[in-house]
Amino acid sequence: MLTSLAFIFLVGLAMAEICQRVKLPRIIGMLLTGILLGPYALNLLDTSILFVSADLRQMALIIILLKAGLSLNLADLKKVGRPAVLMSCVPASCEILGFFIFAPSILGITRIEAAVMGAVLGAVSPAVVIPRMVQLMDAGYGTDKSIPQLIMAGASCDDIFVIVLFSTFVTMAQGGNANWMDFVNIPISIVLGVILGAAAGYVLSLLFETAYARKHYVRNSMKVIIVLGVSFLLMAIETWMEGIVSVSGLLAVVSMACVIKIKSVPSVSGRLSEKFGKLWLAAEVILFVLVGAAVDIRYTWNAGIAAVLMIFVALAFRSAGVALCLLGTSLTGKERLFCTIAYLPKATVQAAIGSVPLAMGLPCGQIVLSVAVLAILITAPLGALGIDLTYKRLLRKEERGQG
Repeated sequence: MLTSLAFIFLVGLAMAEICQRVKLPRIIGMLLTGILLGPYALNLLDTSILFVSADLRQMALIIILLKAGLSLNLADLKKVGRPAVLMSCVPASCEILGFFIFAPSILGITRIEAAVMGAVLGAVSPAVVIPRMVQLMDAGYGTDKSIPQLIMAGASCDDIFVIVLFSTFVTMAQGGNANWMDFVNIPISIVLGVILGAAAGYVLSLLFETAYARKHYVRNSMKVIIVLGVSFLLMAIETWMEGIVSVSGLLAVVSMACVIKIKSVPSVSGRLSEKFGKLWLAAEVILFVLVGAAVDIRYTWNAGIAAVLMIFVALAFRSAGVALCLLGTSLTGKERLFCTIAYLPKATVQAAIGSVPLAMGLPCGQIVLSVAVLAILITAPLGALGIDLTYKRLLRKEERGQG
């Protein structure tokens, strides 16, 4: 296993650096590393690490959700208002609808399997989008109308919305069909997840504050371990409560992180976010390389043309969803086009949950993973290059330092 980990980190980081130098997302290099090292190509990864890869990917997903919750700026949501709230759910919902309508005929899967696939593919990638929006804010492009803030806020919440839907659809797919109680359980799962996570976050923030007040200094590294432990416990509670009541463990994790951010001193939540950001550097490599390793390139090649067609059909639905969100705003046609381009890239969530249906033994597992990987390989560079090449033409630069 140690040799496999060495390959994962060293080759994965080297390939990521090569992609970054040619202006492609680092994620692409990590995915290609996994495909190359995996059992369907050079077969250089030990079976022991492949056996626990599902658990490692779950841990990586928890880390990025904690990072998202601790970094989520609710003030940005309030500042941008209605469009940001709509951008967090409408484009993803439209894309899922596109899969639900067309995937059965294009890919030969059932409606429930199409919904699962749509939930996997429905999220935008914060890893690609958010660093670029920060750069635009620093340079002053689109800031007069808070366009980078709009995209950042929507993208941060979009992932959470999609992951909650994914867990619901996967449960339906395991049962073989859907009934009205499955849909009733969606709001129940959301509400209980938020309440459970908020309670855990409140207790942790109180614990950290009490320790500080009594001068029992808790190191930030120790806080990270405590928060991670509670996150794993929240995920376990979802499993324990299965069959009794629906609770979204993933939403509980995000809710806990948001409450810690709100209740804690800004410097504390900032340092925690920074620590999880550093932790994500290692988790990211493991996540994307192991996702690539799970891809059967022969199967992906056979599904290629139909899968690519489905991806672009879904992107058309997604673009229509972005246009709906921006109705009634003061944005120009060029600015709306930029928002559409910025909402194209997929990567992080697709890698985190794309292989879950396969690991759970669902019949659609292989095709869902294949389409997810193809979507990353197509849309991550398309969106990244699209943002980099068009922002100067489509957005107005705010003149600063005047008056």
